[in-house]
Amino acid sequence: MTETISAPQALAPATGPTPQKLKRSIGVVGGTLLTLSCVTPASTLFVVVPDLFSSLGTWTALTIAIGSLLCIGVAFCYSELGTLIPSAGGEYAMVSTLAGRLAGWLVFVLSLLVVMIVPPVIAMGTADYLAPVVHIPAPVAGGAVMLLATLAGLLDLRANAWITGIFLVLEVIAAALVAVLGFAHSERGAGALVHGTVAAEGGGTSTVTAMMVVSGLAIALFITQGFSTAVYLSEELEKPRRNVPRTVLATLAISTAVILVPVVAITMGAPDLDALASGDLGAMVTAWSNSAVGTFVSLCVALAIINAGIVMVIQNSRVLFASARDKAWPEPVNRGLSRLGRFGSPWVATLLVGLPGAAMCFVNLDTLYGVTGVSVTGMYLLVAVAALFSRRGKHREAAAWRMPLWPAVPVALIAVLAYILTQQETQYLLWTGGITAVATLYWALYLRPRKDTRWLVSIPEDAEEDAGEEAGLPAGQPLTA
Repeated sequence: MTETISAPQALAPATGPTPQKLKRSIGVVGGTLLTLSCVTPASTLFVVVPDLFSSLGTWTALTIAIGSLLCIGVAFCYSELGTLIPSAGGEYAMVSTLAGRLAGWLVFVLSLLVVMIVPPVIAMGTADYLAPVVHIPAPVAGGAVMLLATLAGLLDLRANAWITGIFLVLEVIAAALVAVLGFAHSERGAGALVHGTVAAEGGGTSTVTAMMVVSGLAIALFITQGFSTAVYLSEELEKPRRNVPRTVLATLAISTAVILVPVVAITMGAPDLDALASGDLGAMVTAWSNSAVGTFVSLCVALAIINAGIVMVIQNSRVLFASARDKAWPEPVNRGLSRLGRFGSPWVATLLVGLPGAAMCFVNLDTLYGVTGVSVTGMYLLVAVAALFSRRGKHREAAAWRMPLWPAVPVALIAVLAYILTQQETQYLLWTGGITAVATLYWALYLRPRKDTRWLVSIPEDAEEDAGEEAGLPAGQPLTA
C-alpha cells in the first residue's frame, strides 16, 4: 500500500476560473480499503441487518442476496459512468453530464440525504456494542462517534487509508467469528433459508410473503450501498479508468460475502425464531461461546462503526466540496465549502458533514432508515437512467470501462427499482418527496435562472489527459475507443 499511496499536498485556493481539483494520491489498494470500510460489512451486519431479521425472519438472507444481485447491475452502471466522469461529485456529476442538469441536481439532493443520514444511523449502533464495557445512551454514543470521525476526516487520505485498513481487518475477523459460531451451533438446516417464517408478536410464527421481501429490498440495497464510494474517490484515485471499476466490483463481491455468509450462519444458528427476530447478535455470540468472546466481537463491531464513520465523513465531505466547486450555492457558501486544509482535505465541508451528523443522532431511527432506503433506491434509479445515455455523442468513442449487456442492464434496473419504490411506506415516500420538491424549487428559482454562473458541473482538467494515458495515447490527443 505504501507504493500506491502518496502523501497528498494542500492545494492553493482557486483564484481564477479553473476549478480546484483534489490530488490523485491513492492507488487501488488504498481505494479498496476506504471503499470496503464505507460499506463497513461488520457494522452493517450488526446494526442494520437485525431490523431485517425482525420483519423477514429466515428470508433475510434471501432478501440480501436478491439485493446484492441487483447491485451487480448498479455496480456496472457506476463503473462505466465513473470512468467516463471521474469527479468527486460522484452520482450527480455523472448524471448531470449525461442526463441533464436538473436530473443531476435531483441526484445530488438524494445523495446528500444519504450522506447526511447514513453516518448517524450507523454511529448510533455503537452503544449496543460498547455495553459489555460501558453503558452509554445510543444518541450520545452516536454523537461522540460522529465527532471523532469528523476529526479523523480532517487528516489526509494516506493516514486514513491505514487507519481504516486496520479497523477493517478487525471487523472482518468479527464477522468471520460470528459465521463460524453460527454454523457450529446450527439449530435448523439450510432448508430454512427458502421457507420464509418469522416470529409473530403474540407468539408462534407467521409466513413471510414475497411482497414483504420486495419492500425489504430498499434496506437490502442500503446494506451494500457503500461500494459507490470508489466513484466519489475517482478524482483522487490514480488511473481512475482502470481502478474505479476494479474497486467498485471487487468491493461489492467482498462486502456481499462478508455480510451474507454470517447472515446465513445466524439464521441457521439462532436458538429459535424469537431470538432471531430480536436481532440481539451480541447475546447470540455469547450464548454460542462465552462472555469473553462476546465482548471481543462487540468491541470489534464498535471499532468497525467508528471506522465507518471516518470513511463516510471523508466520502461525504467530497460531495459537498464538489458541489461548491460546481457553483451550486451562493458565492460565499461556495468559497467556504471549497477550502482545502493543510492536509489537502476540504475541512469546511468535513465539518458541515460531521457536526450535523452528530445532531442527527437524536432523530427517530426508523424515520432515518425509511428515508435512506427510499433515497438510495431513487438515486440508483436515476444513475441507471443516465447509463442509457452513456454511449451517445462524444461519449460513444470515449476511452472508458464498458458494462456487458448494455442497454438491457440499465433498463431492467429502472423497472425493478421503480417497482421497489412503489412498495415503500407512504410516510417515507412523502418525507423524501417533500425534500426533493423543495430542492426542485431551489433549482427553478435560483439555479436555473443563473445557468451561466451556477451549477456548472465540472470534470477535473486532468481527467481527459489521464484517460488518454491509460488508453495508450499521447497526452492531449483526443480520446477514441
